[in-house]
Amino acid sequence: MKVVLFCGGLGTRLREHSDTIPKPLVNIGVRPIVWHLMRYYAHFGHKDFVLALGYRGDMIREYFTKYDETLSNDFTMSEGGRKIELMQSDIHDWRITFVDTGLHANLGQRLLRVRKYLEGENEFMANYADGLTDLPLNDHIEQFRRSEAIASIMAVRTSQSFHCVQSEDDGTVTSMGRIAETEFWINAGFMCLRKEIFDHIEEGDELVEKPFDRLIAKRKLHVNRYSGFWQQMDTFRDKIMYDRMEGRGDCPWMVWKKK
Repeated sequence: MKVVLFCGGLGTRLREHSDTIPKPLVNIGVRPIVWHLMRYYAHFGHKDFVLALGYRGDMIREYFTKYDETLSNDFTMSEGGRKIELMQSDIHDWRITFVDTGLHANLGQRLLRVRKYLEGENEFMANYADGLTDLPLNDHIEQFRRSEAIASIMAVRTSQSFHCVQSEDDGTVTSMGRIAETEFWINAGFMCLRKEIFDHIEEGDELVEKPFDRLIAKRKLHVNRYSGFWQQMDTFRDKIMYDRMEGRGDCPWMVWKKK
């Protein structure tokens, strides 16, 4: 299955990095988060990627066109550096299509603009480019295929909690209480889609709003609730958390390293 990755957002809540580089290129260790995500999909055999580019898409193109295998693979150097022998390779069998989908386009419009690169695909995957998981992808796909849904998403319990406020019309608070993270699930991406999704997206639509509402009305949206690891890189705090996990070798999303 082809994998569409939405790489065009501005990343406004990660200003410490996204003022200079797009959020998909923010590093975890020596590789950017989008590489970790693509490596995850490749582990399960899905190596044909379509990158829907927007903000600083030129930097994402440059990163891959000047990709340096030696940064994340063991190698032997000889002849004064003129000969490099890699012990293994990351992306030699990946196919990556780079598509400019506009600076301010939403996800629905970005998906419409890469449609021509999905011709002949009865089903494909799509995802945000700023979150990682250890979700058993084959099981996720199989659940989707067994369903009659046009779209399937992964849902996780949020890692945050909120104070819920109820009030009267004049603003007087009548109750206030904490909603714990265990009480509701959120959309975490990792979408599986059938080609019929394009019949439900109109010009200007945001993918997970009106198109998904139309699927819900037809009982054609499926969810896979997952309680394992998932974490978005949405803020600088998330970036620090990922760096610390990588530094101590606690990287559950690196399913390719598990035996």
